[in-house]
Amino acid sequence: MKNESLDFLKSLVNTASPSGHEADVQALIRNKLRKCCDSVSTDVHGNVIGSVNSKAPVRVMLAGHCDEIGFMITFIDDKGFSYFSSVGGVDPGVAVGQRVIIHAEGGPVSGVIGRKPIHLMEREEMDKPPKMHDLWIDIGARNKKDAAKTISVGDYVTFDAGFKELKNDLVAARGFDDRAGAFVVVETLRKLRDRKLNVAVFGVATVQEELGLRGARTSAYGIDPHIGIAVDVGFATDFPGSEPRKVGECFLGKGPVLHRGPNINPVLGRIMEDVGKKKKIRFQLTAEPRATGTDANAMQINRQGVATALVSIPNRYMHTPVEVVSLDDLESASDLLAAFLESLKKNINMTPGEQ
Repeated sequence: MKNESLDFLKSLVNTASPSGHEADVQALIRNKLRKCCDSVSTDVHGNVIGSVNSKAPVRVMLAGHCDEIGFMITFIDDKGFSYFSSVGGVDPGVAVGQRVIIHAEGGPVSGVIGRKPIHLMEREEMDKPPKMHDLWIDIGARNKKDAAKTISVGDYVTFDAGFKELKNDLVAARGFDDRAGAFVVVETLRKLRDRKLNVAVFGVATVQEELGLRGARTSAYGIDPHIGIAVDVGFATDFPGSEPRKVGECFLGKGPVLHRGPNINPVLGRIMEDVGKKKKIRFQLTAEPRATGTDANAMQINRQGVATALVSIPNRYMHTPVEVVSLDDLESASDLLAAFLESLKKNINMTPGEQ
């Protein structure tokens, strides 16, 4: 991966963007897209949309959501301890003992998530998983009045866990779900800059995916694409205790994942697989017998229907502060998408059974 691209990836994951609080990371994406797109806009929902060759009759939408899981402060007690609820799906057991950052109006405030020490627990407490309302954030405040000088109910909170490089081109951070996908969308548009296209490409960094695919719904309605491809993370199964018999096999470093199933247009899926084979770009294949929980699901049922596909980046430890992905997989995903988009003809027909 080029140093410039790696620096951009680091900046994405080191910038907080819990669902509903994506403006800072969207500013980074907007500035990057201006270097490779014909036009860049932001809609009222917060989706950032970059377009290339936008006047072509066939419109293709790429979607990678920029939001991440997090928390929101809901109550501050008289002693200055803050209680919180999750924004998106967070396992309370993962939150225990974590450093966090509160994104307050006056700037970031450091805190830690506390819980009763094990020495003071009854046996039945030890055997039960923690509940979110049994945890609190300690910012070192003397009391409620002191806490209110810097934080407030409604402030967003994220894990204080930045980008770390591991062995063999693996990297760890919070929020690769789905800054990895947003990164791939931007990288794909960058690689298309000097290529001849027969289709219009709209790359979207969508918002609020973790709360129900909300940004993809509104941006797809506005773009009205003929083809929609979501780029998200998928569950790797190359760690202890994984169950590939239930979800299939998925390995870090063996390429992005393409999918087959009802959320995937069979014509589109076949073309993407053929392009990967022809260009010798490694990819993996996974069965998806139901609607996926990704932006592809929202795009598929937009207006009169959209031919959709999903490209997944293998991810270990999803929805934790230490999500792990492969830089090689990110690079291969953008290579595959750029090659696929370059291969599309002006008169492409994605209707099943009409080829």
